[in-house]
Amino acid sequence: MTPRPVRIGVVGGGLMGRELAALCGRWLHLVDHPVRPEVVAVADPNPAAREWFESVATCTTFANDWRALVDDDSIDVLYLAVPHNIHEELYIAAAEAGRDFLGEKPFGIDLAAAERIVAAIDSSRSFVRVSSEMPFFPGALRAFDYAASGALGDIIDVRSQFAHSSDIDRGKIINWKRRAETCGEIGVMGDLGMHVAHVPLRLGYLPSSVYALLDDIVTTRPSASGGVVPCDTWDNALLANRVPASSASRGFTMLWETRRIAPGNMNSWSFEALGMDGGVRFSTRTPTTLDRFTRRDGEQVWEQVQPGNVSAWPMISGGIFEFGFADALLQMWASFLAEREGDLGSRFGTATPQEALDSHRVFAAALLSQASGCAEPLA
Repeated sequence: MTPRPVRIGVVGGGLMGRELAALCGRWLHLVDHPVRPEVVAVADPNPAAREWFESVATCTTFANDWRALVDDDSIDVLYLAVPHNIHEELYIAAAEAGRDFLGEKPFGIDLAAAERIVAAIDSSRSFVRVSSEMPFFPGALRAFDYAASGALGDIIDVRSQFAHSSDIDRGKIINWKRRAETCGEIGVMGDLGMHVAHVPLRLGYLPSSVYALLDDIVTTRPSASGGVVPCDTWDNALLANRVPASSASRGFTMLWETRRIAPGNMNSWSFEALGMDGGVRFSTRTPTTLDRFTRRDGEQVWEQVQPGNVSAWPMISGGIFEFGFADALLQMWASFLAEREGDLGSRFGTATPQEALDSHRVFAAALLSQASGCAEPLA
């Protein structure tokens, strides 16, 4: 089978847009994938961002306005990687134009924006998914499968965390992610929250109520033009969630943690689920191992499993080799484009607009909880 070419336009030529262009060059790592993507266009108001894409041989369109790419019928898929305050206008325009796209989290600056975006997508013919790459680590996939299998029995507790320290330097120049005007009042939850929400929501663990502890640690930062300006977004968020009982399980507690300032962590994602009969935990800090809990011969046993380099989409790399962040991005895009082709099968899929909307419902309740000091129900 000859892979079908897919022409991609990037809106927002920052770090993740460059990562996409790079991984298209690695596409031959995948085995029997139905498509062959190439970045053919970029739109960004920053000339320096557009200039970087001049080194991408397949990229021939350079625009300073995203409308040029949304209106371009020669582009098959858009990657929309822009600040949160632009999501609503851009994502709705892309949906109304019938464009397929992968959008960056959190799908709008707040819950109301997310509701309008998802309504527009639901009314369109567009195929749309949300960027969330961390669950594509082999150990994360094994943890998901183990939790989904029922092997845990009655669930007692779930913990999902994303911890890094990009903001531990107080002298770091402020950017759009550190301003409520562009990032949103939800702050770090919008920036990192989809990472912690993706696996729990895919497992059906939607909270009914949230008790939030939000922390604004660095309240001012230097600006690029000199002087000091307010840094008015939440740096860290700890959400204690109650997942209600259902016909399939009892209710249980669930913690979501998103931290921009987590000393000792560079960029760590983890997931843990414990039940009466078993448990599972995985962290990208130890990406080559997965821990499983069981009760055996009257004893409580944690056993360590090496999942190997066994991905959602098969790769030419041997199973003994180690997996990394760039591989997770490759797998996310492989899953997104395969699902768009109707060829994902039973493989783990990229986050959906509905999951992004549900995460916003949790974050909105967290803001209410922070203000009231009480647990708050989801809207």
